[in-house]
Amino acid sequence: MFHFRLHSFSRLVISLTLPLVLAAGLAGGAKAQDKRQNAPGEFDFYVLSLSWSPSFCEEASERGGRSQMQCSGRPYAFVVHGLWPQYENGFPEYCQRPSPRLNRNIVSSMLDLMPAPGLIFNEWDKHGTCSGLDSRNYFETIRKARAAIKIPAEFLELSQARTVAPGEVEEAFIKANAGLSSAAISVTCNRTRLSEVRICLSKDLQFRACEEIERRACRRDQVTMPPIRGG
Repeated sequence: MFHFRLHSFSRLVISLTLPLVLAAGLAGGAKAQDKRQNAPGEFDFYVLSLSWSPSFCEEASERGGRSQMQCSGRPYAFVVHGLWPQYENGFPEYCQRPSPRLNRNIVSSMLDLMPAPGLIFNEWDKHGTCSGLDSRNYFETIRKARAAIKIPAEFLELSQARTVAPGEVEEAFIKANAGLSSAAISVTCNRTRLSEVRICLSKDLQFRACEEIERRACRRDQVTMPPIRGG
């Protein structure tokens, strides 16, 4: 049950979700560099970003931030960070100012995939407004995109910390998802931990190559995947 005001709650969690929001900018480079310049609906493809929640929660704990449902509720493995419209070079952002207000029912309905209201609000403001879709259709598209991706079985119930090569994670996703190639996926990391898996999709949610996203992949030989909380 949600006996809180979502806008107030989102302000409480914004400090913890900010690193995820800032990470979105890495998907397309610096500012948008395209003649379409933030026109809603005018973009080339999507990036579906899946965050390894245990890494996010360990980093949040190290910063001494306030606990939130993503890190104190049921255990999460990969969660949806966002679905980001992209140009071939660069990306649009904040395409409507002010952005259309989100209905609280939409926010509540997305918490199974994106377990932080503040993240949901920010993803709509920064990326959803560039999709050319209304809020309901945008978040329905996120759900469809996530449903199209099969998470490799070895990452669903990771009970102990695991050291992996980024390429190993890519290969596991490619093996689990027919039609996915190395040109359409990249793994990101911080100094020591796996952060996200990013998968490039056409507007009709088919796998497609994305050279710029691949160029920004993790270049470390090995990274750690912290275990799923409660695992």
